[in-house]
Amino acid sequence: MPFKVLITCPPMLNSIEEFRQIFTNKNIELVTPDVVQVLSEAQLIELVPQADAWIIGDDPATEKVFIAGKKGKLKCAVKWGVGTDNVDFEACKKLDIPIANTPHMFGGEVADLAMAYLLGLARHSYLIDKAVKRGEWIKPTAISVAGKNVFVAGLGDIGRSLIKRLQGFDVNTYAYDPFALCTAEEAGVKEILNFPDLLGQADFLVLCCSLTASSRHMINAISIASMKNGIFVINVARGGLIDEAALTEGLQSGKIAAAALDVFETEPLPLESGLRGFDQCIFGTHNGSNTTEAVRRASNKAIEILFQFLNIG
Repeated sequence: MPFKVLITCPPMLNSIEEFRQIFTNKNIELVTPDVVQVLSEAQLIELVPQADAWIIGDDPATEKVFIAGKKGKLKCAVKWGVGTDNVDFEACKKLDIPIANTPHMFGGEVADLAMAYLLGLARHSYLIDKAVKRGEWIKPTAISVAGKNVFVAGLGDIGRSLIKRLQGFDVNTYAYDPFALCTAEEAGVKEILNFPDLLGQADFLVLCCSLTASSRHMINAISIASMKNGIFVINVARGGLIDEAALTEGLQSGKIAAAALDVFETEPLPLESGLRGFDQCIFGTHNGSNTTEAVRRASNKAIEILFQFLNIG
């Protein structure tokens, strides 16, 4: 009986033909459901028990899902990518389900997007693009990036990659990371701080950190009140880092000049979200890691780990 592998990670699914032969060569059957962003817990409880292994996207990989999987055929799982806040690793440990993620796969790609957002906010390039497409010819006054204070939250792969890119823009870079394993000099920043120290001096705040119990809603009414008027907020990490109701109020008051968000508390962004009313903001689709090269790296690593778990040579 061939192994059956369930894949629910959209970037890998979009490129599945590139990897299909690898599985076919090992006599493995693939299960590739249609996934826009994530499957629901109920859908996963139905699908996961039918698979021997699961390559997870940003789906709710909860204890209920793993319990259902354990009662079925599930032998192991791999979280595609870096973020693991959606996966109950403790449940896997209790149920003796081997699981791992694929870290250090696309810090550079997400950092590239963060830089694009930072420059887009500073120069209003996205706003101008929309206007020209409407037949308008606007000339909003932008700001120069050189000399500005950029605060980067998180000194992991993404944060460190972003700081390297910022070094060519003549900015003053600071970092927030209570768990930093390097000095400020090693990280390439002026100082490593605890959030929200010196936040009132930030012209740009870029969120690159993990979502944990302590970082959830780190951007809230209190932290926003301590910010400089006209700050730009960029999030390429996890939507739960920002209290979107507080962010909306900050945008309405002008305290926050604009935001660039690749991630949201609920994805896709609900049609009724108040954030949709701010033309000066830039929105993405949780797509920062999705380049041909990064998808190939992360997918091959996920397959390698999965084959090790399944003891497939």
